[in-house]
Amino acid sequence: MNSDRAKSGWLPKAAVFFGFFIMGFVDVVGIATNYIKVDFDLSSTLANTIPMMVFLWFAVFSIPAGILMGRIGKKKTVLLSLTITTVAMIIPFISYTFPSILSAFALLGISNTILQVSLNPLVAAMFTKEKTASVLTAGQFIKAISSLLGPIIAGATANYFSDWKMTFVIFSFSSLLSVLLLLFSKTEEKGFESRQASFKSVLTLLKDKYILYCFLSILFIVGLDVGINTSAPELLMKRMELDLSRAGLGSSVYFAAKTTGAFAGALLLLKFSPLRFLRSSLIIAILAFAVLIFAQNLWVALILIFIIGFTCANVFSIVFSFALQKDQQRSNEISALMIMGVSGGAVILPLQGLMNDNFGLIAALSVLLFCLIINLLLTNIFKENVP
Repeated sequence: MNSDRAKSGWLPKAAVFFGFFIMGFVDVVGIATNYIKVDFDLSSTLANTIPMMVFLWFAVFSIPAGILMGRIGKKKTVLLSLTITTVAMIIPFISYTFPSILSAFALLGISNTILQVSLNPLVAAMFTKEKTASVLTAGQFIKAISSLLGPIIAGATANYFSDWKMTFVIFSFSSLLSVLLLLFSKTEEKGFESRQASFKSVLTLLKDKYILYCFLSILFIVGLDVGINTSAPELLMKRMELDLSRAGLGSSVYFAAKTTGAFAGALLLLKFSPLRFLRSSLIIAILAFAVLIFAQNLWVALILIFIIGFTCANVFSIVFSFALQKDQQRSNEISALMIMGVSGGAVILPLQGLMNDNFGLIAALSVLLFCLIINLLLTNIFKENVP
């Protein structure tokens, strides 16, 4: 009896929330791109193909992942994604060539796509509808912790092992641990009973303007997230003359802010309107980013990066919860479409790279400011359509 209660209580919840920690591994691509750029002497445009290889697959595999989830179930789909992540993370350590790196990050993108499509509705289904925004924000808090640790682990392995690629060994082992934890946990799903998804049924969701706005909001906020993760170290290297191992501090500060912001959001969203919270956060983020573009002082830049990370920490989870609550019977399809929006990382980064190579860092950062402004404008539309 006690064993059954444990399996249906804290252990399954711990197992699925550990999945959010593995989900955060995708953000290591930001600091990894800077290391790989130096190791292989790449241009900004070519270097940005690395994160593009990660986020491109969100456009390609989101709908197939939703279809697969409808056939084999949420838990098995999550287990598949975690297994692929385990394999992907060990490749760069075994074979450190540019083609093998692209292959590894492509696999990471595929596995992360499947994980995000399946894990969010799995977690949401384990709690009541009223707690959806708060629960998904708590998941993003755990993901942010993982994202925060990425640059720190990379810097530590570079300093102590003289090989930053040891980071991938640590990530691979953690992914394997997550597989085992979830495999032996019994998950219980409530609500969010979903019909079978198809390419047509997912894409027709875009005819609903409300769902379309959610999709665009996620596309631009992920573009910002990936963009600043990649640009922050470069900003500190070019303007503050930090070396690469120390410039990773920019990414660490950003993800520390996201961690703090997600934790605060998980609590505040239990009391305050998600839409009002979202609009206020974006206004503050826009003001901070406008100043960051021209910042020349290290501490000023770090404070501004922290403010941006803190205020943007809950945008993804709030918008995702808006979409899921629109129609619980189509949660598989909606989840697949929303995660397709994560391909914003593949859309924004190449544009940033081109702007950086041709017009400089300020132009590249302006692309990210544009993403924030678009998101704020979309909240005006949410005001009329939020369920």
